[in-house]
Amino acid sequence: MARLLIDKEACTGCEACLNECPYGALEMKDDVAIVNEKCTFCGACVDVCPVEAIVLEKEEKEVEGLDISEYKDVWVFIEHKGGKISNVSFELLGEGRKLADALGCKLSAMLLGDGVEECTQEVISYGADTIYLTENPILKEYRTDSYTAGAVNLIRKYKPEIVIFGATTQGRDFAGTVATTLYTGLTADCTGLDIDPDTKLLRQTRPAFGGNIMATILCPRHRPQMATVRPKVFPMPEKDDSRKGEIIREDLPISEDKVRTRILEFIQVAETVNLMDAEIIVSGGRGVGGPENFVVIRELANVLGGAVGASRAAVDAGWIPYEHQVGQTGRTVRPKIYIACGISGSIQHQAGMKTSDIIIAINKDPEAPIFKIATYGIVADLFQAVPMMTQEFKKRLAR
Repeated sequence: MARLLIDKEACTGCEACLNECPYGALEMKDDVAIVNEKCTFCGACVDVCPVEAIVLEKEEKEVEGLDISEYKDVWVFIEHKGGKISNVSFELLGEGRKLADALGCKLSAMLLGDGVEECTQEVISYGADTIYLTENPILKEYRTDSYTAGAVNLIRKYKPEIVIFGATTQGRDFAGTVATTLYTGLTADCTGLDIDPDTKLLRQTRPAFGGNIMATILCPRHRPQMATVRPKVFPMPEKDDSRKGEIIREDLPISEDKVRTRILEFIQVAETVNLMDAEIIVSGGRGVGGPENFVVIRELANVLGGAVGASRAAVDAGWIPYEHQVGQTGRTVRPKIYIACGISGSIQHQAGMKTSDIIIAINKDPEAPIFKIATYGIVADLFQAVPMMTQEFKKRLAR
């Protein structure tokens, strides 16, 4: 329950809050700001009020019997398919190790499935001290009910302080259901995780308001603290096959008749683009000018053995399918080389590619934001620069 209160006596009618509100939830009446039904209680207006006339009151429901001091350790959910662990789980183990070291606690993994014990040593090699393992034929394939039952059983029994998931299709569905069942908070699509040195709370950073600001979110009154993180946001940790760890096995507290869904068939759809694993990506933006002009982007990508990416502007214009979109609302990528052609470099696009090893930017505008994060910048018309690069690479690769 939340309320946004405006002190009519203190309000000076400066309209600073109107300009700050991203939802148009504030308006003026008789030279005093008032709040309408569009308010989401985000609090953006509170900090900008120069006379402190706006107060956000929030009443948080406490979980009965919750003792925060009982919760400890950092957990990572291990996602897998066909006996292979998703790379995002290893990336999160690397980041989880940092969080656990900052808290002086253990890093644990939560592994659910059927016949997945053979994966445990690999999980330990990437940093886990303990693995909480639940195996059951019901868990052979991911289903929301069965996986949630397994996870909630483990979390309620062993009380982790922090649980992080990959922001994959499965992870988003799973984490949201687990958080709702446990009545705790969940921050989605985080781009940064760290421990506050004063409160020891998990600081969860993510883009907000369309990527125009970066929000840092805390969960002080509920446990566990939960977050999802996109693949490729964090680097892969080093693997150490000499590491040893503990495996704790628990049964699944649900039977097949309690699972509301059945898997009848898997239909394999050919993927047209694989940006996630590409080592080289050539992306086009608004500067490409139209769908027919993406041919120059594709030619360079083909010569380099890379994938074709795009900015949101190009996708929204209908020039290229969504599967190619890089950015906050598209894919997060971490290639060795990222070539941005005709992309200005909005914060939304940067959120999806700024961790690339090498960024090459080609843009006619020398003031384009993309140049601020580029390893190499070329101020030029992409229709001159890109074909020249393509021809030069063809020559060199033919030698």
